[in-house]
Amino acid sequence: MKKNEIIRSYGTCFKEMTIRLLEAAGLYEDIIEKTSGKDVSKIHIGIKPNLVTPSPASFGATTHPEIVAGAIEYLQNKGLECITIAEGSWVGDKTEEAFDYCGYNSLSAQYGVKLLNTKKDSTYTAEAYIPKGFDPSCDDEKYELKICSCVKDFDYLINIPVLKGHCQTHMTCSLKNMKGLIPDSEKRRFHRLGLHKPIAVLNTCIRQDFIIIDHICGDPDFEEGGSPLVRNCIMAAKDPVLADTFGCSLLGVDVDTVKYIKLAEQLGAGCGDLSELQLITLEGDPSEDSYENGSILDVNYAVDEYDSCSACYAALIPALEKLKEEGLLDKLDCRIGIGQGHKGKNGKIGVGNCTSHFDFYVKGCPPESEKIYEELKKLTISRK
Repeated sequence: MKKNEIIRSYGTCFKEMTIRLLEAAGLYEDIIEKTSGKDVSKIHIGIKPNLVTPSPASFGATTHPEIVAGAIEYLQNKGLECITIAEGSWVGDKTEEAFDYCGYNSLSAQYGVKLLNTKKDSTYTAEAYIPKGFDPSCDDEKYELKICSCVKDFDYLINIPVLKGHCQTHMTCSLKNMKGLIPDSEKRRFHRLGLHKPIAVLNTCIRQDFIIIDHICGDPDFEEGGSPLVRNCIMAAKDPVLADTFGCSLLGVDVDTVKYIKLAEQLGAGCGDLSELQLITLEGDPSEDSYENGSILDVNYAVDEYDSCSACYAALIPALEKLKEEGLLDKLDCRIGIGQGHKGKNGKIGVGNCTSHFDFYVKGCPPESEKIYEELKKLTISRK
């Protein structure tokens, strides 16, 4: 397939759909071409799913194991046996639990493929530069990024993200899924840097060769799931910028609000020009594949967010929505502080250990959503 193409398929037999999709996309031929005639049995394939948290794929947050199973069967039938599934869950969750709960331990045993927890992988340092012309307000910027060593070991990287919403960046798909290939310390730093620019820079340091997008039932609002939007679609792409731009259109998200997409395009990670997109539907009916209801994130006005990690922020939002439904959110007399930027600073109400100097804070790194809800509810009632 060409870089300006996206091939999609609709149905409910996800493993078989994936195999047919990869055949149509010519994945094997692309692998052989990019590995320059290397012995097929020695080509090391990396598969990067999205296992942000231990939750079932039907919840709308994690990559369906049936898609990964289809990819593995396709590869193994072509003689490609050296396969590693590599992932690191978000800060605050254990990847081993996600591997187990999401069905990946079973996949590993069934197909004899390796599971790699990137949180435990060694790292190397990659350098990237943002030229002055990219941002006239500053000189050349040099970035040094710590990246998991497995990236260098892979001859070919297959990215299998979930197309879904995100409480901070509005959406997440191909580009942001690369964060699972950096250590937790770097994930925290990305949040301190504002997420968008470092995500764009990361995608100049890691080349994803092929993308299989899980658009089966991603949650359009939260990266940790909970309100899945069923579409029963799987897509194949080669350009992560194009894939994410098209993904925005499916979620009803203004691509200009997802700043890392345009930044990644400007840095040469891909092209997001939808006028050049060649959209191919392999099977099924795409006529209802759009999301027009808008985001349900209408509680952000109550939050004083400063470089928060996604896990912490995502735990806060559902708690605030419950408070709002009960008419309690507006009883608080100040915005709720959250994020690394509040460390060591004073305030009234905070969430997470970073706000430990506040008059009142909910402990945890990250605290559970139910705990946030219950403690804030007690606070609002006590202030009546």
